[in-house]
Formats: sequence, structure tokens, C-alpha cells
Amino acid sequence: MKGRSGFTMVELMVVVLIVGILAAVAVPLMSGRIDASKWSEGKAGMGTIASALRAYAAEKGSFSTAPSLSEIGISNADLDGTYFSHDAYAITSASASSGQVSFVITCTAGSSTRGGKPSTPPSMTLTCNSANGYVATFAEGSSE
Repeated sequence: MKGRSGFTMVELMVVVLIVGILAAVAVPLMSGRIDASKWSEGKAGMGTIASALRAYAAEKGSFSTAPSLSEIGISNADLDGTYFSHDAYAITSASASSGQVSFVITCTAGSSTRGGKPSTPPSMTLTCNSANGYVATFAEGSSE
């Protein structure tokens, strides 16, 4: 009599168990990457504002108070994206003198009216000032 070939039920259940364990480990790792990819849009929006601030400084020479987004030529539609609406962005501070532009731009996920916005971190800032050598640097916010 010929033996049957194939897998037993126990072997199949072990394989299913192993796949389940791998999926349980991978899901939390992937969800962190999803938020990081969503923040790419927020960083791009802050970069757009920073570029407009630099152009505004080149045109005006110097300023001591932060201009509004409309003053630097950015409309609400320019910042509306998939995860972040224009409501999420704020120029916290900005000034320019002697050819150096200083600014702090904040993007707060909770202020966005879009669905699917990232949950962590709650906010990010883009800072450029004398403390960091006038190089724009991103930092995660710890609270909204």
C-alpha cells in the first residue's frame, strides 16, 4: 500500500501559528513607520513656509515680527494635503537681519482637519537660528 503524501493537520497548524506570531510582531513595527511617512508631508509643508520666509527676507531686507502666511505668498490651498490641512501650520517666530533669517515653524497634527493624520509625535518644529548655525533642523514635539 502506498503512503499518502502531504502535510498533516498538526504541521499546518504549526505553520499558521508561526505566521500569526510573525504578523503580531510586524504590525506594531509597521504602524510606527506609517506615522513617520505621514510626517513627510508635514515636513514638506514646513519647508515650503521656510523657503517663502527666506524669499520674503530677500525681498524686504529685514523684519522683526513673524509675517502671516498670506504676507509671504502662501495660500491655504498651498498647504492643504492628504494628512495635514493649513490649520496645522504656524509660524511661531520669525525675523531677518543682516542677511540671516531666523524662524520657528510648528506643525501640530491635532490641529489638522484631515482624517488619517499621524498620532505620534503630536507636533514637529522646524527651527533655523544662530543656535543651530542658521541650518534648518526638525525636532519632534512632546505635547500638543
